[in-house]
Amino acid sequence: MSRFYSLIIPVHNRPHEIEDVLSCLVKQTYTDFEIIIVESGSTIRSDEVIANYNDQLTIQHLTAGNDGQGFSRNLGMKHAKGDYFVILDSDILLDDNYVECLDTALNENYLDCFGGPDRFHDSFSTTQKAVDHVMTSFLTTGGIRGGKKQVGKFQPRSFNMGFSREVYNRTQGFKLPYFAEDLELSKRIEAAGFSVGLIPEAHVYHKRKTDLKGVWKQLFFFGRARVNMYLMFPDTLKITHLFPAAFSGYLLTCIILSFFQPQWASLFAAPLLLYIFLIFLTGVLKYKSLFVGIISIPALLTQMTAYGSGFIKDFTKRVIFNKEQLTQNKN
Repeated sequence: MSRFYSLIIPVHNRPHEIEDVLSCLVKQTYTDFEIIIVESGSTIRSDEVIANYNDQLTIQHLTAGNDGQGFSRNLGMKHAKGDYFVILDSDILLDDNYVECLDTALNENYLDCFGGPDRFHDSFSTTQKAVDHVMTSFLTTGGIRGGKKQVGKFQPRSFNMGFSREVYNRTQGFKLPYFAEDLELSKRIEAAGFSVGLIPEAHVYHKRKTDLKGVWKQLFFFGRARVNMYLMFPDTLKITHLFPAAFSGYLLTCIILSFFQPQWASLFAAPLLLYIFLIFLTGVLKYKSLFVGIISIPALLTQMTAYGSGFIKDFTKRVIFNKEQLTQNKN
């Protein structure tokens, strides 16, 4: 069965990323698709970049307000002509056979909704590879992102996620602009009885952030988003999701002990040092680079403390002290 796909990509002030994505899409071996790019509140637009590909690809270029990527994707889906919608982030690269792999997999084992994994690309910088390592390693909470082994039921993420037009008609897309908007939609798709699963072959290369400051800001937001998800669907919170918060508390305790009880600090910190060494070692082995292993150490500390701090902040405020009630932002 041949399907027509609508690839929906929101972008905010990143024409250089759209250039990279389109340079991948123009090489696709399966060509029965359209591209819908939604400028989400951009002041630096992608018009010139897109114009260079208009004679090679079928592209719709839409404009939305800066009200969240969830609602920007909804705008794209409202204008989509495809049988199947594919949601992608702008900061990705694709193999030439990405759409072909997706179509083949759906023909062999149809899914109403799929998610695909993310991988690192050889062109990525050392920092990007280190961040990719800590974001996807089985030693961190990243081990639940886009892998075959999942904590609970698999939930597609919006950097690489797709579903049928029937799913869209039933769910009407995203109900939240951000703060775990993809997980919330995945739960509603599952609750509606649609089939959901992972297609390992339909992977993307996720660039991620190029500096640790950007990583911290993003992961702090992710930690807060996990609390948002918990308030909507309490059963989605797993012990693994508490790991960054526990890690942050353990790290802080080690630091305090080093000042006030130095004789006990080294013994108490031994598990932490072993864990950091394992992250370093697996980074070196995975990427065959000593530098990636070294940068994986501050990347790990950034990931865990940022996610843990965001989680602790919102869990304390919104769950323990009930200072802020959850509101459903509807499009």
